[in-house]
Amino acid sequence: MPEIEVSRADVEQFMSRFLVRVKDGGEVASHVVTLSGADYERLGGGYRSPEAFVEACFEFLLARESKDQILGTFDISQISGYFPEFEAEIDKPSG
Repeated sequence: MPEIEVSRADVEQFMSRFLVRVKDGGEVASHVVTLSGADYERLGGGYRSPEAFVEACFEFLLARESKDQILGTFDISQISGYFPEFEAEIDKPSG
């Protein structure tokens, strides 16, 4: 499984932006991801932090596609448009 590093880039009143690096072997893919406070409360409230939630979102994506197929910049709310099962599955933290 690729290694996922999540760091919060900035926080606005209703939105946070994260830099996500996915390392797989010697290759690294970088992504910029936004997450609204409303989406975090609705979908990620069971996770210990917004960073942990974003990491879980990437684990979900990487189980379905390669790191190179993941968009470079996107909002977490867009994932369910590609994977309709996302919201039902991400709402259940594993740890």
